Amino acid sequence: MTRQELYDKIKLTSKDSFILEEMKRLGFWDSNKPKLAKEMIEQKVALQKELNTFSKKIKDPKSALKDIHKQRMKEAMDRREETKKAREKKQENIKQQREIKKDNEVGFIGYSFIKDLNNKTSNNELLKQNNLFEIKDTKELADKMGVDIGLLKRLTYTQKLSTSSNYVSFKIPKKTGGFRDISAPKEKLKELQQWIVVNILNKVPINENAHGFVAKKSILTNATPHIQKQVVINCDLENFFPTLTYPRVKGLFNSLGYSMEISVILALLTTQAEQKEIILDEEKYYLYTNKRYLPQGSPASPMITNIMCRKLDNRLKGISKSLNFEYSRYADDMTFSSQEYLNITKMLHWVKYITKEEGFTLHPDKTQIMRKGSRQEVTGIVVNQKPSINKKTLKQFRALLYQINQDGLEGKQWQGNSDNLLDRILGYAHFINMVDKTKGQKYLSQIEDIIKIYAPKDKSYSNKILDFFKK
Repeated sequence: MTRQELYDKIKLTSKDSFILEEMKRLGFWDSNKPKLAKEMIEQKVALQKELNTFSKKIKDPKSALKDIHKQRMKEAMDRREETKKAREKKQENIKQQREIKKDNEVGFIGYSFIKDLNNKTSNNELLKQNNLFEIKDTKELADKMGVDIGLLKRLTYTQKLSTSSNYVSFKIPKKTGGFRDISAPKEKLKELQQWIVVNILNKVPINENAHGFVAKKSILTNATPHIQKQVVINCDLENFFPTLTYPRVKGLFNSLGYSMEISVILALLTTQAEQKEIILDEEKYYLYTNKRYLPQGSPASPMITNIMCRKLDNRLKGISKSLNFEYSRYADDMTFSSQEYLNITKMLHWVKYITKEEGFTLHPDKTQIMRKGSRQEVTGIVVNQKPSINKKTLKQFRALLYQINQDGLEGKQWQGNSDNLLDRILGYAHFINMVDKTKGQKYLSQIEDIIKIYAPKDKSYSNKILDFFKK
């Protein structure tokens, strides 16, 4: 092989490749040695051959390089256009999702609710056990209520500082002194709360010992189990409604089987945001204190309390039976009675212990132990011998009616309050009628005559109150 032929062969491959081939031919290459060098040389040879082939095809390197740049530019522009279209498509999808969310979800109603609103899993088995229908999402809830999502958002979103409130708050005097805070929901919210009562709360079974705000039950049925007992004990739950906070109400709806999303909405609709009234530049504002609880004045609150007290009622019923006591509860008033005096201390110990474990507190000043020799009264009804009205109160009521007949309504009041006097005396006469029909009909007849004479000039009011007597 001449020198030129040797150069040409090396040029076609490479120096390393030629040396490798010659070493193999002459027997100097040990096949047992590592193959990495061999593979690298072979790869380099392949690349060199490809480069040589490509070089032969290109006659004008500058023009070829220009074409390559054009091709790369075109590919880059195509990728940019594809990226732009993908971004526009993504933005359109986001916009569509926002529109869907706007039509189907309440959206942002507070940072503390975001996590729960994303949980849409309900427990259909629990719903079935509680006689309830499934509500898949907020849109379905709004449809069932007959309202739009926007209204649900307005009624569930509480601003830190607002110029309006969903409730009208006022105080009414208690029979025992002091005042009771009442928060009455405004019209739209009240309608939704009534829907929740009819379609959800009234379908959930409650304990038989609960008598407050239950169909076919009353303060009379609450008092009946305690008639003619040796001892009657009245206990009162302190701050009953404020104790039932938003987390507990939300947990209640979730325990019935509803998803956290639906539980949040139902809990926000049935609880009140605690707000403090402040005056800035002669304008009233409501400052949210980050507390929510059941309002006393909502149509939904009584049944929510009955459902939330099911375990409390079950436990008190059980311990009462073991100690030979009868038990009943009307809202926050609990009554225990027995024909024995032996277990009074034990009974009171267990009542305090169980109520505390269930998240309630006994009012320290409102526990009454009434023995047979004294007047035994349960939710305003005397139970010593038979259901009857407190004689002293009845005498005062009779005297009031006589005074009204003599010189009119002016300056008169009933049980410490002069507001809506006609409504108040009518309500008390109805209470008497529930306990004692004979006396009740007598007083209702007297009040009917009083109303005909002294009712306000507003005919709608007069007709409404007189319609009571036509039923």
